[in-house]
Amino acid sequence: MSRPKSHKRDRERARDERNAAKAARRLERRDNTEPASEAVSSTVQSEVLAALAELHRRFSDGEIEFDDFDAAKRELTERLDVH
Repeated sequence: MSRPKSHKRDRERARDERNAAKAARRLERRDNTEPASEAVSSTVQSEVLAALAELHRRFSDGEIEFDDFDAAKRELTERLDVH
């Protein structure tokens, strides 16, 4: 008998990975149009987005509770440089 819950987790993980990749592509496009002085910032932004993707994966896998997830997400999103 199949395990629908694991399939759901796999779909959610794949969705999170696609979203992280999409965000990284967006950042890369933005970086290509901005001056080179922003290069360090874009590296930090990529690291924050990767950390967010990992955080979402851990939460969807049930590794962390919602309160911990929410606090960590809030901390990471505050580090993002949104124009």
